[in-house]
Amino acid sequence: MILLTGATGSIGSRLLPRLLASGEEVRCLVREPRRLGDRRVEVQITMGDLRELSDPYLLRQALRGVDTVIHLAASIRDQPPYRVEELNGLATVRLLEAAEKAGARRFIFFSALNTSAVQRTRFFRAKWIAEQAVLKSSLDTTIFRPSIVFDHSDPWITLVRRLSFLPAIPVSGSGNSRYQPIWADDVARAVETSLGAGSDARPSRKDGSPVRHEYDLAGPETLTYSEMTELVGLFAGRPRPVLRLPLPLVHLGLTALHRIFKEAVFATWQEAELMRVSMVSASGTADAEALGVSPRPMATVLAEAPGA
Repeated sequence: MILLTGATGSIGSRLLPRLLASGEEVRCLVREPRRLGDRRVEVQITMGDLRELSDPYLLRQALRGVDTVIHLAASIRDQPPYRVEELNGLATVRLLEAAEKAGARRFIFFSALNTSAVQRTRFFRAKWIAEQAVLKSSLDTTIFRPSIVFDHSDPWITLVRRLSFLPAIPVSGSGNSRYQPIWADDVARAVETSLGAGSDARPSRKDGSPVRHEYDLAGPETLTYSEMTELVGLFAGRPRPVLRLPLPLVHLGLTALHRIFKEAVFATWQEAELMRVSMVSASGTADAEALGVSPRPMATVLAEAPGA
């Protein structure tokens, strides 16, 4: 049995059909089962989300009979009264410890490229804290560190497409942060391959100690934030230049909008800050290719119809 968090997200919605097609039993931790679509009748469902992983009853229910945990769920903004540190860091620790107690064998965790204890954004620092717990676990563990993950309908692509109705698409700051964008379906394929017996590129240990695997997942090209934004506008049929907004102005504007619209605001300063952190791997596509995946360029994917 696999416990999958984040099943309705960009990666999870691509991964779940693959798991089911391969005959895996899957239990999804979700708040809104309807977002699973027709897949909701093919899986077991535990109601809950990152905010509720402090509930021991929920964790016992979610992990009963589970052999492998695939933890995709994450939050890029605070969800008051819960902060990003609890949603991404502490929630992961709680799920990991509960998996150990429940007798699970393997824990697969999604972090992000360039996490560290001294990163400028709280999201990356929280992911780093979670990584340290995963690396010290008694379970076999796999850590995936993707660059920016994109799909036709992900929130960032959707937002940029809407902004492309303007004469110019606004970006925060210089727009020069660098990324190696990787398609959500390529990420899902990498995870699926890593689950197969003997598929990992690193040798397994035979002394009974936990097996550790770590993969950087990056696309085949390096693009700046501005270049990715222009690309989305181009394939939305509305090619637009970018308008670089001074960071103090972005901070002031998004903070004011958050005070008015609360959690319904289209973007927060936390999210804008994320686009100031480059996410580039020195090994490029090597880890993805070790898992049998040749990542596709962003332009090639966006040129295709959704679902192609």
